[in-house]
Amino acid sequence: MRRIERCFERLASENRKALIPFVTAGDPQKEVTVPLMHDMVKAGADIIELGVPFSDPMADGPVIQLACERALAHNTSTRDILDMVKAFRQTDSETPVVLMGYLNPVEVMGYEAFARAAADAGVDGVLLVDLPPEEALEVKPVMDANGLDIIFLVAPTTSDARIKLIGEAGSGYLYYVSLKGVTGSAALNVDEVASRVETIRNLAKLPIGVGFGIKDAESAQAVSRVADGVVVGSALVNQIDKFQKEPAAISGAIGDILSAMRTAMDT
Repeated sequence: MRRIERCFERLASENRKALIPFVTAGDPQKEVTVPLMHDMVKAGADIIELGVPFSDPMADGPVIQLACERALAHNTSTRDILDMVKAFRQTDSETPVVLMGYLNPVEVMGYEAFARAAADAGVDGVLLVDLPPEEALEVKPVMDANGLDIIFLVAPTTSDARIKLIGEAGSGYLYYVSLKGVTGSAALNVDEVASRVETIRNLAKLPIGVGFGIKDAESAQAVSRVADGVVVGSALVNQIDKFQKEPAAISGAIGDILSAMRTAMDT
């Protein structure tokens, strides 16, 4: 059983939901990322989504775009990120790590070379926002052969037929984008999320993580009542931006947010 599947099964047996933080690797400096990953686990994270910085992050809002710029300013490469995961794995063999980004860096490295290197580093899954399931036929067998889950996005406008296709092509979990627009969007309607999640459950037999619009303990708790996982990104990356010149303060600021979310979700 793969780590992501094992994580969701354990949480389900405990009647708990996954807390899934996202940060961009190498932001604001390369040496911050691995300690931050460990501190997020201590604060209650169950799965870590690690952003792979890209020069044209078209699906992301300004907060994460700036995070990519900061990471790239320090020449953070895909291989650097794999080294970060490998370092994380030296003392954490259980927490799943998902690389989230765009297809171009994977294509540059080569699908097989990337999959082998990612598996060797201890990566558990990839979420490539510009890889549609219809075009994943070449990628999926290579990822499967190396024990990597491919995680796909589901939007509010995704058709039922396409959700079924995503459920068949993907593994690990589905990432439901709860809002139209880019990351960091503001309004979150939990009733709408609940209705949509119910529809997705009837069409795809994978755990559902919900992201976009989750900013605090209250919104995390509300979403955890209807989903299998809560994904929080921009609220954390805002703290990295705020403390980019005081990197020692980043883990504490992010840890406070995650601890509050964990407590609320478990209540």
